[in-house]
Order: sequence, then structure tokens, then C-alpha cells
Amino acid sequence: MSGVRFSQPVQGTSSATISKLNKIQINANNIVKMIEYIKESFEELKNNVSWPTWPQGQSLTVLVALFSIIFSLAIWGVDTVFARVVELYFNWIK
Repeated sequence: MSGVRFSQPVQGTSSATISKLNKIQINANNIVKMIEYIKESFEELKNNVSWPTWPQGQSLTVLVALFSIIFSLAIWGVDTVFARVVELYFNWIK
């Protein structure tokens, strides 16, 4: 014997167990990165974004609501016309 000692192999540690541990560590790193990203996003929103004033926000909200209503009415009109055309077509081919 030369005086060099080798440790005994760890019993019960399979490659599947090691793989699971690696996945857990990777998931933990991803969670830490996600938390850092959220913190940086809030910091960006708080310090670097220029927000509209309250009256500007209200007027823009009304503008968006009006355009949404107008657009939905336009889509409804096109859908109604298309449905009638399809109905006439199928009645015609009977």
C-alpha cells in the first residue's frame, strides 16, 4: 500500500438521480433569473417611463373605447353581409 486512500463509491446514486438534481438546479437558476427580470422591469417602469397625465389618460381611454365600438360595428356589418351572401349562394345552388 502506498498510503493513498480512495473514497468508497456513494451507494444509490444513479445517473437518473444526478440528472434530477441537475434539473432542479437549472430550474432554481431560472427562477432567480425570472425574479431579477421582474425587479428590473418594475424599476424601468417606475423610473424611465413617462406616463400621461390623468386628463390625457382619460381622453385616450375614451378615444380607444370609441374606436373599439366603431370597429366592432364595422366587423358586425361585414359579417352580416357575408352571412347573407353565403345564404343566398346556398339557396341558389339547391
